[in-house]
Amino acid sequence: MSAHLPSRSRLVHDALRSAGIPGEIVVLPDAASTAALAAAALGVEVGAIANSLVFWSDGEPLLVMTSGAHRVDTAALAARLGRERIARATVDQVREATGQPIGGVAPTGHPAPLVTVVDEALAAFPEIWAAGGTPHTVFPLTFDELVRLTGGTVLPVA
Repeated sequence: MSAHLPSRSRLVHDALRSAGIPGEIVVLPDAASTAALAAAALGVEVGAIANSLVFWSDGEPLLVMTSGAHRVDTAALAARLGRERIARATVDQVREATGQPIGGVAPTGHPAPLVTVVDEALAAFPEIWAAGGTPHTVFPLTFDELVRLTGGTVLPVA
């Protein structure tokens, strides 16, 4: 039941159900706005955290779902995607593109679909965890579910 969830997380919950993804959104007592905090709160490896990072590239937002164990190499990723440049989005750009705050950006539940890249390293984990629309919410899913949910392109990002 999603009635207890924050409004942003209810949007994520509804998007998950529409996509046939059964993972339940978990509300954590403390914010898990970094991969390390989320991993510690959930008792999982930091690499199993699917960080949702919003970048700005060629005049549009780009969502990169990266393993919490990686840093995105923006120059290499831009070359792989055939883009001129990839830069971190501003706080305002993140909020406008996703409707969600930095530290809580989910892979879904946005005002409009985002071009998405999914880090191939996440495939190494049978279960991964992503933010649920706020810094206090997370949910589990599989790599295949993440790729299907986002319509993402699977690439190395580090």
